[in-house]
Amino acid sequence: MNKENVELTKRLRDFFQIYLPKQKCYSENTVTSYKYAFNLFFDFLNSRKGIGMTKITMDCFSGESVSEFMEWLSRERNNSASTCNQRLMALRSFAKYNGTKDFSQFSLYAEMKSIPAKKGRPKTVEFLSESALEILLKQPNAKKISEMRNQFFMILMYDTAARCQEMLDIRIKDICFNEKTPYLYLTGKGSKTRSVPMMDATYRHLLKYLEKFHPDYKKNTDEFLFYITTHGIRHQMSQDTVEVFMKRYGKTAKLICPDLPDKVHPHQLRHTRAIHLYRSGMPLSILSEFLGHCSEETTRIYAYADTEMKREAINKATADIAVPEEKPIWDETDEETFRKLAGLR
Repeated sequence: MNKENVELTKRLRDFFQIYLPKQKCYSENTVTSYKYAFNLFFDFLNSRKGIGMTKITMDCFSGESVSEFMEWLSRERNNSASTCNQRLMALRSFAKYNGTKDFSQFSLYAEMKSIPAKKGRPKTVEFLSESALEILLKQPNAKKISEMRNQFFMILMYDTAARCQEMLDIRIKDICFNEKTPYLYLTGKGSKTRSVPMMDATYRHLLKYLEKFHPDYKKNTDEFLFYITTHGIRHQMSQDTVEVFMKRYGKTAKLICPDLPDKVHPHQLRHTRAIHLYRSGMPLSILSEFLGHCSEETTRIYAYADTEMKREAINKATADIAVPEEKPIWDETDEETFRKLAGLR
């Protein structure tokens, strides 16, 4: 390791351990995402440019190298435009931080900032119809305790339109047991917390779930609402566990309801709830707050998805209708009439 490499190592450690979590107050998940972006960038430098970890310096963060990295993500790893832009944002953030520590290197941030974000196709919002959702929620055998947990997880996720990680992070203390207006607190991106109401039916499912999985919930309020037990020890349930059981239920539900997507995943429940609320008349501003979006623009994908669906329905309904063609008011060869109409005569 040379002097420049050692300096970069120290700067990166301060960036990840002090700047992001303590000064910027980024969540643990965001910091982990940034670390992953850097590991990918270093893998790229090693595999494509032959620069090992002990040889990396700030010069490797040039605009040219980062642009090549973006292309590598897109072509070699088949990453979406959104994913590529997230990786770019992580590198930019460090370049800016580094520039404030050593102004002579601020030009690297300027180079990186000039790299245009990748543009991708508008996201397709996958959601379930009311009938498809009902069939999916009936797939778990609630008489089995683990499947009772899985069923309640899907019910609560749909009702609150929570992200999967937000669901997994719920602790007993995040629930407000108010019979008239029960609600819970969700901690989303950037460690931002929001309160979300529960419908009466969902609250009744919650109380039944607590009887089986948290009989002493009033005492142990710090426990995770959803957990798995290994060797008698409770552990926070993982996203992998959720994806596995939803995939399984999706397959059996599709045998009954062919309209279900080929692959059912947790985030579809969030999309489904958002679409259903939008169709029910919830304004975008309130829906945005309910979903925990930073900007109302992010929420507009649901309005776009609903409009596209209406367009498809209209096209199907009018496909067989013969619309008579409008006849021109003059013969195309009648130049004199055209000149008069145009005010040339």
